[in-house]
Amino acid sequence: MTSTRLDTLREVASALEGVLPSAGSLGAVDESVLLELSRATERVRKLAETQVALIAGEIERRSAREFGSAGMAQRLGLRTAEELVRVTNQSTARDASLAVRVGRIVTGDSEAWLAPVSQAILDGACSVSSADAIRSGLGAPGAGVSEAALTDAAARLCGDAAILDPDRLQRRAREVRDELDELGIAGRESARRARRSLRVTRLPDGMTRANWLMDPETSAVFLTLFDRATSPRRGGPRFVAEPDSAAAQAILADERTTEQLASDVFLELLRQGAAADSSELLGSGGATISVHVTRAALDGRSGHGYVEGQTAAVSIETIERLACAGEVVDIAFDGAGQPLDLGREQRLFNRRQRRALAARDGGRMAPGCDRPPSWTEAHHIKHWARDGGRTDIADGILLCRHHHLLFHNNGWEIEREGGGYLLIPPGAVDPDRAPIRLESKNPLRRAGRAA
Repeated sequence: MTSTRLDTLREVASALEGVLPSAGSLGAVDESVLLELSRATERVRKLAETQVALIAGEIERRSAREFGSAGMAQRLGLRTAEELVRVTNQSTARDASLAVRVGRIVTGDSEAWLAPVSQAILDGACSVSSADAIRSGLGAPGAGVSEAALTDAAARLCGDAAILDPDRLQRRAREVRDELDELGIAGRESARRARRSLRVTRLPDGMTRANWLMDPETSAVFLTLFDRATSPRRGGPRFVAEPDSAAAQAILADERTTEQLASDVFLELLRQGAAADSSELLGSGGATISVHVTRAALDGRSGHGYVEGQTAAVSIETIERLACAGEVVDIAFDGAGQPLDLGREQRLFNRRQRRALAARDGGRMAPGCDRPPSWTEAHHIKHWARDGGRTDIADGILLCRHHHLLFHNNGWEIEREGGGYLLIPPGAVDPDRAPIRLESKNPLRRAGRAA
């Protein structure tokens, strides 16, 4: 069996070497064929990674600590299984560590609740990176969540692995953990905050490098000011309030690079304070943090919420502290999940409506787009001029500037279906124009707990 497997893998490697394209040979390939080539190649890569993980798991089992110097890795002159995999495969330390971690899942040497993930890997339904995303996102059984609950969650997430990339799958796994273990949110939040750090390294050439690891709350403040300083340069929203229009144009016209501009702005903020000199920021004053939480959670002092633009849940105690320090704005939703209307009295969505859209949609609604709410523009799904569209929440969704222009210019349409939305691709992209369901990026609404 082993010799057959080895011969097969050698044949596959030889076949792949025979189909490697030469430089420029893909230039004449049709777009649809090019995408199919990409998908097929990715399938081969994932299968190869699975083989590497299976083998790495066995290497790790034979190199276990209890074997001491008689273990496989140490007998071959290396300290750990990860080092042996890295040297043997000529891979990075990160890739070798990933292969060993997932190898433990497949060999059964990891936690028992990961059995559905192990089976999904063997069935080819879950990639190595997706398996690791599920493992790290769900954490481990504890006082707040049982092994059985995590087993069920892992099985459901293996289904999500077919439609979510590993980064989004890990975020979804963290959301599931928070839903299962609300009592543990405060502890996980505290652990993230404890990891915050600012390291400064003085370089030999006279420059200095700062490495700032931020917890979600710190990041929310920082990114608000960073976006206000640089968003016109980085594809931020075009539709800003009239007083900010001149500032936006000044930022665009500035001769400094975006990185130099950001550095100078934060230097000035450090010197004088966030509210002292706002000439290079869109808007004025200090950073405003928006928090999404249901009224039931706030009144009952239970549950959790999210800082807008951040993916980690925060405890109800943090929500209360932030609410105490700032303005609280109630946004009421109807049974279909729709707030506030303006009709055709005003073309642009106002600030309160944008807050409502951010709460409903969680930011950018385009599939695969990760732009935060502050980087989005409100799009009329029934165009203002073409369709006589209304500035109503039900007829508006948030899109980043790129997708807003793309949808307008390339014939993409968006339709309402009940309380949700469907994206209709143009015929040039999909001749059948099959609808794509748009999902809210707000974890509270995905969990079905929005008031």
